[in-house]
Amino acid sequence: MRKKMLAIGSLILLTVIMAGCANVNEPINAQSTGIWSRWFVYPLSEFIIFVAKTLWNSYGLAIIVTTIIVRLVLMPLMAKQVKSSQAMQDLQPKIKELQAKYSSKDQNTQKKLQEAQMKLFQENKVNPLAGCLPILVQMPILFAFYQAIMRTQEIKAQSFLWFQLGNSDPFYILPIIAAATTFLQQKIMMGRMGNTNPQMAMMMYVFPIMIAVPAFYFPSALALYWVVGNIFMIFQTYIIYEKHDDNKAQQPAGGAKQK
Repeated sequence: MRKKMLAIGSLILLTVIMAGCANVNEPINAQSTGIWSRWFVYPLSEFIIFVAKTLWNSYGLAIIVTTIIVRLVLMPLMAKQVKSSQAMQDLQPKIKELQAKYSSKDQNTQKKLQEAQMKLFQENKVNPLAGCLPILVQMPILFAFYQAIMRTQEIKAQSFLWFQLGNSDPFYILPIIAAATTFLQQKIMMGRMGNTNPQMAMMMYVFPIMIAVPAFYFPSALALYWVVGNIFMIFQTYIIYEKHDDNKAQQPAGGAKQK
């Protein structure tokens, strides 16, 4: 678990550093320099422009369609992450039994605990680090997509529905929807995972605030991206867990996988 958190934290830090080196207010174009801007942000910006041109030059529709496409591309990674997390969740009772058996904190006992846990993982074909890869791959893509929206000049001058994409929502409707869908998505995810950790439950209320406050001031284009992404994630969570439950129900009563 410590290695998993270290790997995730390292990639998030690297992504933030790379993204931070690029000025979010600097327009993105073919002359943009730097690995992050040139190879991550610019291709996504160009794709948004291409989609907009095919949709009657509507950048609002382009953001919606591009958000869905990006989320669909990332969906297999999300499914893998959920499968890995659920497998670890299923093993928690046995892991707690091993921790109770090897409760002593001396080095020799802790070594036996690690060996017993690794044996348990191998017997059940569970890799405790498998959930890291999907997160590691998703983070740079989502950060780049965020900057592509913020730095594409063509978006700022366009309007969509009741709001100007380059300005904040004058009626605060998008920020409220963004916060509400973030809360709903977190609640569904935690409910499906059976997570009763008080700290995680508190984050279910913190995340919507972290989304809503910037959305009151950031361009509506970004709030639109958050809303569409959240709605997609709600349906995605339902689909992935339903499929997982169906596969689990088809397994023999003993829990072993069918061959």
